[in-house]
Amino acid sequence: MDDTPDVLVRRWFEELWNQGREDTIDRMMAPGAQIFGLGGAKPIFGPEGFKPFFRQFRGAFPDIRITVQRTITQGEFVAAYCNVKGTHLGDSLGTPATMRVVAFSGITIARVVNGRLVEGWNVFDFLTCYQQIGLLPPL
Repeated sequence: MDDTPDVLVRRWFEELWNQGREDTIDRMMAPGAQIFGLGGAKPIFGPEGFKPFFRQFRGAFPDIRITVQRTITQGEFVAAYCNVKGTHLGDSLGTPATMRVVAFSGITIARVVNGRLVEGWNVFDFLTCYQQIGLLPPL
């Protein structure tokens, strides 16, 4: 039996981000999936398009921990409010590792069809993250 959208999104964050299991992308994301809000103005398409983002961000924060605080589900859709913590240990974001700890939050809305992610909209506070590592000046 396929996971509910809520269970799938929680597993996504636990297995992919917290455990670093890249194979989660191929197992849980549909080939034609569209992901918004992570790669600039253009969407990311499918597992092969998402993997570079995953590698870059997890390379910068190999100890990243994403905690799903709350979810709201409606049919195929689930919204998840998340807290993100990690230590900037890698230089894959365009700045040398600072060893600084980051903490920020975000919301993702995912559409799940036949047990796989087919669409995702992300609004994470990357501004705060980048300020905390010194990539951007504080406001």
